[in-house]
Amino acid sequence: MKRLDGKVSVVTGSAQGMGFAIARALSKEGSKVVICDINEEKIEQAVSELKNGDAEAMGVLMDVTRKVQVIDMVEQVVKSWGSIHILVNNAGGALNTPHRLDEIEEEHWDLVVNVNLKGAFLCCQQIIPVMVKNGGGTIINMSALAGHWRASLAGVQYTAAKAGLEGLTRQLAYDWGPQGIRVNAVAPTVTMTGDRIKSLWDSKSEEEKRRILEQIPLRRLSTPDEIAAVVVFLASGESSYITGITLDISGGRYLR
Repeated sequence: MKRLDGKVSVVTGSAQGMGFAIARALSKEGSKVVICDINEEKIEQAVSELKNGDAEAMGVLMDVTRKVQVIDMVEQVVKSWGSIHILVNNAGGALNTPHRLDEIEEEHWDLVVNVNLKGAFLCCQQIIPVMVKNGGGTIINMSALAGHWRASLAGVQYTAAKAGLEGLTRQLAYDWGPQGIRVNAVAPTVTMTGDRIKSLWDSKSEEEKRRILEQIPLRRLSTPDEIAAVVVFLASGESSYITGITLDISGGRYLR
C-alpha cells in the first residue's frame, strides 16, 4: 500500500517545473492529482504524462487570484472525485519582476503578492470547508528561504509575499488544527527548476556562482525532486503530529 492511496491532491501552478515534480511525486504515492495552472497547453502535457505513468489525474485551467475560478475548480474536483484531502499552494515565484527596488513598479508588487499570497488564501478558504467534511486534511504552502531570511534572485515583493505566506501557515494551523487540518510550509533555497531560474543562474559569473555555493554547507543547489519528497512527507501520515511549521530545505544555507 502506498502512502497516499485514496487521497485527492490539488497542486496549483503544477503544469511544469517544481509544481509538476510535486504532482508527480504525490501521484507515485497513490494520490489522484489535480493539475491547476494558467497554461492550458502545459496542463494537457502534464496530465498526459501522469496518466501514462498509470496515475489518475485531471487538469483545470485556473488563475489562483480569481476567486470565482478557484470556486469552480473545487466544485469540479468534488463532483468528479468526491473530496479534496491535500492542497499544495505552489503557484507563485518572482514572476519575472525586477529585483532592484528602484525598478519595482506597483503592478510588479501586486502581481507577486497576489499570486503567492492571495492565491494561497483563496485556495485555503475554499478547500478547508471540504477538508472539514472529510474529518481533516493537509495543506502545504510553498514558501522560500526568502520568507524568513533574504532572496538571492528576487526583490522585496517576493520576500514580503513569502513572509506573509508563512504567517498564513501558522494562523491557519492554529485555527483549524482542532478540525484535523494540518498546515505547514516548506522553504527551499534556489532550486534548479524553470527557465527563469536556470537563465538567472546561467547569467551569473563563475565567481558569483562560487560565492552562492560557498554559502551552502552541502555545496550545491537543490533539485525539484528533493523538494517534492519533503512535500510528500508533510502530506502523508508520517508527519501526522507536525503542523504550523516552515521547514527549510536549504542544504544548511540558513546557518550562514
